[in-house]
Amino acid sequence: MPGYLYIVATPIGNLEDITLRAIRILKEVDFIAAEDTRHTQKLLSHFDIHKNLTSYHDHNKEEKAPVIVTRLLEGQSAALVSDAGTPGISDPGYFLINTAIENRIPVIPIPGPTAAIAALSISGLPTDAFVFEGFLPSKRSQKLSRLELLKSEPHTIILYEAPHKIFNTLQDIREVMGERRVSLSRELTKIHEKTMRGNISDIIKAVESISGASGGDTGPPPQGSSAGIRGEITLVIEGLAGEPAQAPSADPLAILEDLMREGFSRKTASAEAARITGMSRKEIYNASLKK
Repeated sequence: MPGYLYIVATPIGNLEDITLRAIRILKEVDFIAAEDTRHTQKLLSHFDIHKNLTSYHDHNKEEKAPVIVTRLLEGQSAALVSDAGTPGISDPGYFLINTAIENRIPVIPIPGPTAAIAALSISGLPTDAFVFEGFLPSKRSQKLSRLELLKSEPHTIILYEAPHKIFNTLQDIREVMGERRVSLSRELTKIHEKTMRGNISDIIKAVESISGASGGDTGPPPQGSSAGIRGEITLVIEGLAGEPAQAPSADPLAILEDLMREGFSRKTASAEAARITGMSRKEIYNASLKK
């Protein structure tokens, strides 16, 4: 019989947020697959857990997933952990989980902290229905296209963002979506935890005053600035009020051309344009050749 793959949520900051069940499972499994073994070792040491660790992250997932699955098929059990929060949420855990499922290995969730739900619960925005978008694309053209699709979303929207990108991302959201109520949480469960709520223009001014942002994604605030924006950010955005608007019709060829100007191949750009518009990748690719 194969072993079990446990998806173990770990603290996003405060170590007291780990569950008793998570501690027990981490002690009982044969090995732990960790996004960053050094980071996880600190957590294990704090709870006096001594266990073999193997690295599993975005850069080695295709190589390591089969190795981990082989051990599981041999009857060993493993815990998958990320650096913080629930594995598989905006991290490479999905690849291993899918591989395990394809091999009929039992996958067991060990619930716990998730920054998205923690931020939503204190946002003051509707919680009865919401969409989780994770990180927006890095390329601005792709980011704007994604925001255009989210513009008509009637439910509360949850995003993750890096601190040095948040100023520009807020400006892009306002440009595409207009004035919305937002809640910005950073350093959740940590000593310097802070949540700002208000109209997006007010939050932009607050972020600018804290970080000294000037509108460029050139990096984090200057060294030595104790007031700079720190830590991963969870952004909760008000959905479109009233009846859902008709989603704007995006021009797939315009999107493809933008992506190709940014260095993407025609094939990759066609696939991304298809994802954004919902059209056939093959049709977009062939139409681009005729232009």
